[in-house]
Amino acid sequence: MQKHIAWFEEIGKGDVAIVGGKGANLGEMFNAGIPVPYGFVITAFAYFDFLKSAGISKKIAGYLALLDHKDPKNLQQTSDNIRKVILKTQIPKELAKEIMIAYSNLAKRSAKKSSLSKRLASMMKNPLVAVRSSATAEDLPTASFAGQQETYLNVMGEANVLLKVREAWASLFTARAIFYRAEQKFDHFKVGIAVPVQMMVDSESSGVMFTIDPVTNEKKKLVIEAIYGLGELIVQGAVTPDHFEVDKKSLKPLSKKVVSQTIMLVRKNGVTKEYSVDKKLVGKQKITDKQLIEIARLGVKLEKHYYHPQDVEWAIEKETVYIVQTRPITTMKSESENLKTQKEEILDTSKQELLVSGDPASPGIAWGPAKVIFSASEIEKILPGDVMVTPQTNPDYVPAMKRAVAIVTEKGGRTSHAAIVSRELGIPAVVGASGASVKIKSGNVITVNGAKGEVYKGGLTQSQANILKAQVKPKSSIHLKTATKVYVNMAQPDRVVEVSKMNVNGIGLLRAEFMIADIGTHPRKLIKEHKEKVFITKLASDLSKFCEAFNPRPIVYRATDFKTNEYRNLIGGKEFEPEESNPMLGFRGAYRYISDPRVFELELEAIKMVRNKYGYKNLWLMIPFVHTVEEMAQIKKIIAASGLARSATFKLWLMVEIPSNVILIDKFCELGIDGVSIGSNDLTMLILGADRDNDEVAQVFDERNPAILWALERVIKTCSKYGVTSSICGQAPSDFPELVEKLVSWGITSISVNPDVVDVVRENIYNVEQKQGKK
Repeated sequence: MQKHIAWFEEIGKGDVAIVGGKGANLGEMFNAGIPVPYGFVITAFAYFDFLKSAGISKKIAGYLALLDHKDPKNLQQTSDNIRKVILKTQIPKELAKEIMIAYSNLAKRSAKKSSLSKRLASMMKNPLVAVRSSATAEDLPTASFAGQQETYLNVMGEANVLLKVREAWASLFTARAIFYRAEQKFDHFKVGIAVPVQMMVDSESSGVMFTIDPVTNEKKKLVIEAIYGLGELIVQGAVTPDHFEVDKKSLKPLSKKVVSQTIMLVRKNGVTKEYSVDKKLVGKQKITDKQLIEIARLGVKLEKHYYHPQDVEWAIEKETVYIVQTRPITTMKSESENLKTQKEEILDTSKQELLVSGDPASPGIAWGPAKVIFSASEIEKILPGDVMVTPQTNPDYVPAMKRAVAIVTEKGGRTSHAAIVSRELGIPAVVGASGASVKIKSGNVITVNGAKGEVYKGGLTQSQANILKAQVKPKSSIHLKTATKVYVNMAQPDRVVEVSKMNVNGIGLLRAEFMIADIGTHPRKLIKEHKEKVFITKLASDLSKFCEAFNPRPIVYRATDFKTNEYRNLIGGKEFEPEESNPMLGFRGAYRYISDPRVFELELEAIKMVRNKYGYKNLWLMIPFVHTVEEMAQIKKIIAASGLARSATFKLWLMVEIPSNVILIDKFCELGIDGVSIGSNDLTMLILGADRDNDEVAQVFDERNPAILWALERVIKTCSKYGVTSSICGQAPSDFPELVEKLVSWGITSISVNPDVVDVVRENIYNVEQKQGKK
């Protein structure tokens, strides 16, 4: 039976599908020796079993079928309906019993593993806990709208824990969470939710730390913000925190900004609520310099452990620093964006009237009519092009923030919700601008400079706007260089010039399907009508655009891998394509070329036209979905018959995406190939027998499964033995930075990723190579 309860020592960062991003990181940190309040996680299996046993999935699906997430009223009504269904449904008795037993054992187990619960010896059976939520699609490197689900603090007693677990499950369907999934095109039923239950930290002070500067992306310093009491107020932006910057190497403080704090969130007399700060403490520094250095030390340790900059939440109880959460920073900017920010910082605005100033939270300059609102109930007032001005934001504001061109808040720091989401959206933001809602009037045009933290009266002049629009060219000399090549995945030529300027060694996967879909007509129909030249000329023209932009860097063109259901959508497709019950395992890839070589031969003619007519010698060929060594041998004969021969300028690659490719990789190498590229998406599905697009089994899909890691290691090391280059072009290295360390240590030649993560992956590889002593 799949486990419903997992203790922190039983889980790690590879268990996101089971315990969510938050739960996986808590377990990972605990096992790495990071001071984490001890606890357990009620896994996503428990949530899915709850839905199944209660039979409420169909009712939830019915409400979602009527969803219009762009309509705030419809969105809220859908959320209310679904949450009511979940909250009215009882947890199955056996599952409830498992949760209660885990809770009753928590304090006793915690006393053995950490010092946190010794103060709770008198309530070993009913400790105070934090009940958190950990969605299985939350806190991944491609998404950081944190806080969509709920967290419940200072919970005591079995009945209250069970209640909060149901509320946490229901929080998967808050309006903001539904909106986010709809915008990201996530399937609502593929996203599960786990519930971490942790010993409660009685926070005297708490805060957030970024292991790089979240605004400038400066990597040599850490940014730490601190408040009195529980940390919820800093994340919400309800108070403006103390701001510290610390040198990452020496751990010496670089700057301090101490801010008066008048309210704090604490538990007194059994009640958690906002209380006034003691007048003697209002204007004092929230943490000591010694505590600041200890927090910074833990930040450096976390970044080294994850090989990626981290967004960390911490708390202090009785002089001990605890880490309560960490997640990857997903808003790192490219070099050209950083240079653009520098231009914004030096833009001359001396002639404009300064209305308010605050902390620079998200770089950029934008202007438009101001709209001042005071609660999430007013977000409908924000129209596209408006500048939203508000005391603070929370996740309920996100739909309006997506319409706004800039954000100004009166409270909060650079680690507040408003700051994080603005950076994610790529819009300017100024936070902690005291008095903004009074000094700025709705309807008046204002300009927000997120790089300087300033808000001006009126818009920019034409000359100022022209300065900002001027193209910013990054300096290639400051690009990181790695022994492991970084390639890019591409499909269409519309962005080829832009992407070619990135710090990449070539294209590791150029998909044929989009270019052929752009031709529009099924190639067999063109052959039937004697219009082969239409196909050859158009494909060669598109291929040459990539070769020209990247020359002399290589372009690895993957020959057509249309499945029958995809081919049927082309004009004339129904005449030539059978209807298959399982197209993924059907008539595709190499077997299609052998069964009817005519379309493949058209592709080979297009490749020859690029090489011979256009003169580009940097186009290589990769063969997809090869079942057997014998198939690859037949493919080689077809290629040779076309007049193309393997050489220094024409390499032949095999796409490794079927278990037989892994098992027989030595035989494929002996047959004669120049390189392989591991398609980790299909390979994972086929090894684990789990279709990631099938709601019922999608949670099984995980490229970090030991079976997948074994396959990757075998392919890479065998290829190295035969002098065959190895690459990977699936999503895994982008999603899981820790996988990069394994790939590099095994000797992979290159990693190919999507354009948006090139810089991050290159830096991950650089850090790993430095650690492993590779040059």
